[in-house]
Amino acid sequence: MSVAGITETTQYLTFKLDDEVFALDVAKVREILDFTTVTKVPQTPDFMRGVINLRGSVVPVIDMRLKFGMSMTENTVNTCIVVVEINLGNETTILGALADSVQEVVDMEPDQIEPAPKIGTKLNTDFIRGMGKREGKFVMILDIDKVFTTEELMIAQGISKT
Repeated sequence: MSVAGITETTQYLTFKLDDEVFALDVAKVREILDFTTVTKVPQTPDFMRGVINLRGSVVPVIDMRLKFGMSMTENTVNTCIVVVEINLGNETTILGALADSVQEVVDMEPDQIEPAPKIGTKLNTDFIRGMGKREGKFVMILDIDKVFTTEELMIAQGISKT
């Protein structure tokens, strides 16, 4: 969805990765968990930290910092897992996204959101829904359905069905 498609006030959950603030549409967020033990799964990409047991369901946990080319998330008192729903075609996958900290839920009007930057032709920025402006700073609004490739989601689906 492009910024032009954002025509009404939307609520976003903001969270930090390193010193950057990111946001997700709250409609995609199921819950927020304190960091817990993550069981590593062999032969998965580095950013797939492993799985957690969420009320009897196996949920893959993704290190969002590693996914975005940052250093690995350090476990602190603020580290949390944002459980999100991702749509791939007509299937929904549940993933845990590791974040340094969750900030708050904010309302953003369409006029507070700029289009995602176009950074050459080689860098895919389709997963950035827009750049929100909040308190003089930019908040990267993610389109969580486009952050992961189909192949990455297939790996995650395979893990959660084991």
